[in-house]
Amino acid sequence: MPIEGQVCPNGDTKLPIIMNTNRGGGRTNSSRPNSNKPTRAGGERSGAKAALPKRAQGPKKAKVNTKFTPAEMAKTEKKPNQAPKRIKEKDEIRLNKYIANSGVCSRRDADIYIQSGNVKVNGVPVTEMGYLVKLNDVVNFDGVTLTPEKKEYILLNKPKNFTTALDEGQEYRNVLELVRGATTAKIGAVGRMDKNTTGLLLFTNDTDMIRKFTLPNQKSSKIYQVSLDKNLKFEDLEKISKGLVLDGHRVFVEEVSYIDNEPKSEIGLKLRTANVKVVRSIFEHFEYNVLRIDRVAFAGLTKKNLPRGNWRFLTDQEIINLKNI
Repeated sequence: MPIEGQVCPNGDTKLPIIMNTNRGGGRTNSSRPNSNKPTRAGGERSGAKAALPKRAQGPKKAKVNTKFTPAEMAKTEKKPNQAPKRIKEKDEIRLNKYIANSGVCSRRDADIYIQSGNVKVNGVPVTEMGYLVKLNDVVNFDGVTLTPEKKEYILLNKPKNFTTALDEGQEYRNVLELVRGATTAKIGAVGRMDKNTTGLLLFTNDTDMIRKFTLPNQKSSKIYQVSLDKNLKFEDLEKISKGLVLDGHRVFVEEVSYIDNEPKSEIGLKLRTANVKVVRSIFEHFEYNVLRIDRVAFAGLTKKNLPRGNWRFLTDQEIINLKNI
């Protein structure tokens, strides 16, 4: 057996043989798998790890500029269907504002109608946002031609000695004097009130709403407090509650009752008509004289925080409620 340093017949030098000195029969070092770790020169095993080869790198990415000037922001944030910007003339307004001023819906809802193609200007459909129109343009909204005047809705708590009529001479003043400073729009009263009737009276330039609440078959309820010259008999109260016929027309009464903590001559009456003459005729039919009529509620509107002789504009929600009746 060749030993360390012995030369073989073919001229090669044999590697040294490591003898097993473990007498306990354990495994020899030669039975262990060879390590793939690189060794130092001279045959010693290195304890340090070899450096890994560098990963191949591609071309460098260009840096994205996340900061924009205001001019650049205006270019990048262009909305869909947005009309090209141009100089606004004095007599022009945005189409959505024109629609909102007509009282049909809000500006936000108008934008939805415009985008869906339901708005025409001078017969041509318009879908661009920010479109400008003039006051003399003809705007058709969902099949209805609009008027550019903003709709106004004013609620008055009418005092005595004012009337809605224009032909009662100089003794009694017209109710328009009480709301003259509220708006420059041409408004009118919804329904009629004589000089002795007090309470809620609605004014508007919305002709559709005036027509709606003056029709005989309109659906909104009004509540009146009626003062009589004597106590109302219970049997007469029951007859009124069942309805009656006046001048050949059937009058439906939703509710009639005595007012709590008041004399029996103070009556609460709820019905749908806006004609105060009908209220007076109901009690005169049973031979009662009406001293005062006060309208305390009109289509869901009340006199809360509205003293006698004062007025206020309706809120947006109140206007929506009236239109949905």
